[in-house]
Amino acid sequence: MSSLKGKIALVTGGSRGIGKTIALSLAEQGCDVIINFFRNRKPAEETAEQIRAKGVRCHVIKANVGEPDKIGSMFEEVDREFGGLDILVSNAASGVLVPALEIKESHWDWTMDINAKALLFCAQHAVPLMEKRGGGKIVSISSLGSIRVLDNYTTVGVSKAALEALTRYLAVELAAKNIAVNAVSGGAVDTDALTHFPNRDQILEAARKRTPAGRIVEPQDLANAVLFLCSDQSQMIRGQTIIVDGGMTLLGK
Repeated sequence: MSSLKGKIALVTGGSRGIGKTIALSLAEQGCDVIINFFRNRKPAEETAEQIRAKGVRCHVIKANVGEPDKIGSMFEEVDREFGGLDILVSNAASGVLVPALEIKESHWDWTMDINAKALLFCAQHAVPLMEKRGGGKIVSISSLGSIRVLDNYTTVGVSKAALEALTRYLAVELAAKNIAVNAVSGGAVDTDALTHFPNRDQILEAARKRTPAGRIVEPQDLANAVLFLCSDQSQMIRGQTIIVDGGMTLLGK
């Protein structure tokens, strides 16, 4: 995918897990990469060193993407350091995993702010930077909880459904600016985030058994889909959520 060489990419939540794999994959294709993180700088700096070792630039920015003013400051820094942007991967995610009847307003607001609202305000700030470069790609990371009911996943699932709807609206509105907007949704992926589930091992084993492809989804599988959506080959794909689950959802159970 040589079309990515020399592009400038921002990956929110890009220091660990799926975001890290996406950031490294973009770097391997020749992109300069900006990594956003919120709490822990050490993993972000370690990832940045791995990216720089691939011969591209990497810049690290701390910001809570759940706060619009912090988003604004982050994109101002991107503009100062790089003068534009080609790719935005809205990957940062969080959520409170409790039954629906136990959700508090703070749980709801926190999850929606980081998982859904962030895409809107990141996109608003990304657009003028992408227009400087003649267009761009926006890819958000969703999950199967947007269309399937998972235990204790109400806040995250609803926020991801909102993210996918927003992806469609942005795709139409930004098409005239030569900005393509899509999403990638993964099945059960063994990352740091899954360690918060008390039944992690059961989730992974059940997912493996239900997956026609014979294994669970790996972070690189999602990163490969992101690379495709960021490339010139995907130019006519707009507003879609690409499901990467090894065929699991096709079984209807």
